[in-house]
Amino acid sequence: MRKPVHKRASRRTSVTKRPAAKTSRASAPTKPAAAKRAPRAGLSGAVLAVHAHEIERRLALLYPDAHCELDFRSPFELLCATILSAQCTDKRVNLVTPALFRRWPNASALAAADALDVEDVIRSTGFFRSKAKSLIGMARALVESHRGEVPEEMDALTALPGVGRKTANVLLGNAFARNEGIVVDTHVARLAARFGLTRETDAVKIEQALMPLFNRDGWARLSHLLIWHGRRVCDARKPRCAECTLADICPSAAS
Repeated sequence: MRKPVHKRASRRTSVTKRPAAKTSRASAPTKPAAAKRAPRAGLSGAVLAVHAHEIERRLALLYPDAHCELDFRSPFELLCATILSAQCTDKRVNLVTPALFRRWPNASALAAADALDVEDVIRSTGFFRSKAKSLIGMARALVESHRGEVPEEMDALTALPGVGRKTANVLLGNAFARNEGIVVDTHVARLAARFGLTRETDAVKIEQALMPLFNRDGWARLSHLLIWHGRRVCDARKPRCAECTLADICPSAAS
């Protein structure tokens, strides 16, 4: 018979476990960032002016027929249409204004209009109550202070109910061919930032930053160029950088 084998009790060696080293977030591997260039920094003076000129040159070639897309036959009609265009597309405004101008073709007629009637006509443009109030107030101010005619001065225009600097610039540039400033709507503000023309976010400050970069006699056209490009290519949510004629000089273009 085999002798029984006595197993020795194995000694357990206590092992002190070292705490795992904490991996800092900074050292942890990160996913590659979205394929976009960082906004161009440091452009100023003559370099920024050259950059701005090239943007304008290319857009002018791309949109030689750029113009105001609101339908109008007189300064009064353009003023009404521009007030209605707030938070609304030009296409929608153009569907509404024919009926508006048939019923109230001038400032005198609109000044005497019933607010509820105006609201019914312009309802589809949104914010119709405040817009109706602005339209009627503007018309009354024209009758009382300007003999029913739309003034051609910035201060006189911005004194009208519902008329700010942007609306006044639309009127002066398109109804009177006067370049007193640059229209800054949502498209112009967005493209000015994406193109690296300014870091300002306030509309008035954006306008002040853009004006020295472009020739004054082209300010009205510049607004149309930027607006057309914003509507057709440089969309707010999904800019089509792959088909953009400015992709190679745009600091925000997808690489």
